[in-house]
Formats: sequence, C-alpha cells, structure tokens
Amino acid sequence: MSAPNRYDLSSKQKRFMGLTRENALKGLFGGNAFVSILVLGLITLFLFKEGAGFFGQYRTSLALYRSAGLEYIEIVRDEQNSFAALTQYLNKIQADRSRELTEQGVPFREVKKTLSSLDDFAYDFEDAGYELGDFVYEITEFATSARDQYEANEDYKDFKQNLIDQGDVEKANEVIIEEVDLGQIVATLRSREPELAQLNQSLAAKLTELLQDVPVLEDPEYQKRLERFKEVTIRFVNELPTFDERLKKWDSEKSVSLGTAFTSFVFGKDWVTGGALQDWYGLMPLLTGSLTVAMIAMAIATPLGVGAAIYINQVARPKEQAFVKPYIEFISAIPSVVIGFFGIAIFGEFVREVSNSDALNWISFFPLSERLNAFTAGCLLALMAVPTIFTLAEDSLNNVPRAYKEASFAMGANRIQTIVRIIVPTALSGMISAVLLGFGRVIGETMVVLLCAGNRISIPDFSKGVGTVFEPVHTMTGIIAQELGEVEYGSIHYRALFMIGLVLFALSLLINYAAQKIVMKYQISRG
Repeated sequence: MSAPNRYDLSSKQKRFMGLTRENALKGLFGGNAFVSILVLGLITLFLFKEGAGFFGQYRTSLALYRSAGLEYIEIVRDEQNSFAALTQYLNKIQADRSRELTEQGVPFREVKKTLSSLDDFAYDFEDAGYELGDFVYEITEFATSARDQYEANEDYKDFKQNLIDQGDVEKANEVIIEEVDLGQIVATLRSREPELAQLNQSLAAKLTELLQDVPVLEDPEYQKRLERFKEVTIRFVNELPTFDERLKKWDSEKSVSLGTAFTSFVFGKDWVTGGALQDWYGLMPLLTGSLTVAMIAMAIATPLGVGAAIYINQVARPKEQAFVKPYIEFISAIPSVVIGFFGIAIFGEFVREVSNSDALNWISFFPLSERLNAFTAGCLLALMAVPTIFTLAEDSLNNVPRAYKEASFAMGANRIQTIVRIIVPTALSGMISAVLLGFGRVIGETMVVLLCAGNRISIPDFSKGVGTVFEPVHTMTGIIAQELGEVEYGSIHYRALFMIGLVLFALSLLINYAAQKIVMKYQISRG
C-alpha cells in the first residue's frame, strides 16, 4: 500500500479551513442582517397585534355616544360653552382693569368704586345664563347615567354568559340585568326641545337688554375691549337659533362606520381621557406637537451640526480637532433625563427671565407665561441631535476623495471656494442623510419632551406666527410614556396608545427610507 499523499491532504485541509472561515464570515454578517429583519418584523407584529382592535372599539364607543344621545347633548353644551367664553372674556376685562389700577397705586376702595358699574354688569351677565346651565346639567346627568348603566349591563351579560359556559346555570340566573332602552333615552331628550327653545328666547332677550346698558370706561383701551365684547355677544345672540336647527337635524340612527373611527383618530383635534361625556382619541394635537418641537430642534441643530462638521474636517488644526470633536460627541453620552432636569431647573427659567426683559417688550408674545414650552424642549433636543448630525456629516466629508480637493487647489481655487463648490456638494447626500437621521433621533425622544414641552394637549395656534413656538405642547412619545403605565390592559385607551406607537414607528421608517433614497440618488448621479 502506497503512502498517503501529504500534498493532497494538505490541500483538502486548506480548502476545508478556507470554507470554514468563509462560512463563518457569512454566518456572522448574514446572521446580523437576519436578526435585524427578525426584530423589525417582531416589533411591527407586536404593534399591530396590540393596536389592531382599536378602530373596532373606537367605532363601538362612537356608536354608543350617538345612540345614547350624548352627541345630542354636546350640541347644547357647545351653546353653553360659547356663553361661558363670553363670561370669561368679560371677567378678564374686569380683572385686568382692576390689576392695572392697583399697580398705579389707586386704593382698593377707589378701585371698587370706579369699577362698580362694570362689576354689576358682569354679575347680571353671568346670572342670565344660569337657567341654561341648569338645563344642561340635568340632561347631561340623565344621559350619562343611562349610558353608564348600558355599559354595565354589557359587562353583566358577558359575566352571565361566562357562568353559563362554565356550567354554573344557577348562579347565572341570579345575575339580574335591567335593560336600558337607548331609543327611549333619546326620545326623552328630544321631548325637551321646546323647553330649550324657550330658554334660548329668554336668554336672547336678557342679553339684548343688558347690552343696552354696557358701562363706559374712562380708559380707551378697555372701552375698546368692551365694544369688542358687545359685538361678539350680539353675534352669539344671532347664532342662538342655529343651535336649535342643529338639534332638529341630528339623527341618532345614523350609523358609525370604521372609516368614521379612522378619520376621527387620524384627523381628530382632541385627546380626552376620562371625559364627562366621551373619550376622544385624536392624533392631530400630538402629531403637530411632535413636529413643532422637532422642527425647532432641527432649525437649531442642522446649521450647528453641519457647520461644526465642515469646520472640524476642513478648517480646524489638529489640536482643535483633538479638543473639540470629543466634546461634541460626548454630548450624546449625557442621559436625556439629565438634560430634561436642566431644562426644567435652569434653561426654561432662563428663557422666561429673558422674555421679561424691558428690551424685548416690543415683541408681541413676550413676556412668556410658561417656562416649559415647545421652544424649551426644541432647544434641548437640538443639543441632543447635534452629535448625530456632526458625526455622520463628518463621515460623509471624510469619504470625499482627496484628489478632488487637490485638483481644486491645482486649478487655483482657495480653501473657501474648494469647500463650498467641491467638498460640500460631493458630500451633500451624506449630509442630508445626517440631517434626516438627526430628525429621526429628535422625533423619537421621550424624556426631554415629557419634562420640558409643557404637556398641553392642543393644536398650536399657528396664527400667532413665531409666537407659536413658545406655546406648551404635548408629543406622541410623551403621551405614551405618561399614560401607558396607568391604562387597563386591552382597553380602548391602551390600544390607542399603541396606535400612536405605530404612527411613530412608521414615521421613523419613512425618515430612514428617505435618507437611503437620497444617498442612492446622489450615488447614481455621481456615477
């Protein structure tokens, strides 16, 4: 028998070892990609699973809100709220004038004497709406009690059915369910329409009579405000018949579709939990709050991050690079809760103190009454976004071939011309991606906005222009962090929060997709 060929065996061993290393590398990197896809799929599945039942539950809730007559009552409450707004406006005029006279050193007795006619007018005006307030209270208590009993009956029915399924028929028979006829509830509410019409006629007569004796104030500014109050009150009186028309047109039998539930969520302007009549889950105040804070942050972070990257990469000396770069990147290591505490304790108060400066009195929305608002949160988020934008933008600058720079210098261009016309345009795709990823970092931040944004659930008043950025807002991340720990598992509120999470997840994916598309577009155009 011949001896084994050592050369062949060595080749097999080498080939075997080479394949093993290759397979190991494939398994390592391919495994990471597989894990990423798996995690992404699990997150998507989890969000859909927990939030899937929301629209069905919301539809049922809206249907009950209508069939129990609560939607009907909301029309009457709109009228009451309009009158309450007029009363608040009049009381504010009274309070502002009283405070101004006090600040001028006028004694308290003289202030009361000067404003006695305005005080009497305000009391009479408020008294005119008492009957309407009592009427709204009565029908609200009547309808909400019926709605609560109806919901309790549904729970009793489920409990009774469970007992029957378990074979405990005797105990199931002990469960007494008193049926609630929602149709009868609506009929009872409608039977009081003539009473409401009479109340409206009486209210219109009282207000018209009161407006004949509006007091005259010596100060022209406050007199002008009183005239404005008179105009708005006349408009309210003229619109009283429209409330009666809305009640007549209201239909309790009109069906509520899943599309209605969907649009009520996506375009809803209210997020109300624990409401007197109905809980509302509207995305718009949270989405606009998140976008407002994010836009403020990006308006600050983009020029700082990109500018710092260009300076450090192209202009700064090695000692400057060694000193500045680590400190910028270190910001990302600061816990967000620490930045939030800084915003509450120092930065928010600093912004409000600056707004109280006499030098800024010419700004219409200064001084600020709130130290925690969209601007405070946006500035702190900008601080957190700068390291992300800086690092990625500098990486894109590093990827620009050195030959481009040398060729520009060879053509006689100076440093600034080379940076502006050669380096930055070449690295533009990476810079845009850096900005988009920084935006994704900002839109998903939770702790800072929860602590510093003010947490007022309302759509910002964009008619104020720049002053809008100083309004308190609430965000999608903030509402999830604030409310998820307190909701009942499987409830409509619970699933609504998961729908908010799904919107955030989709928004993050969209931002990353846009960043990749931009990079690919510029790579193809350069190719």
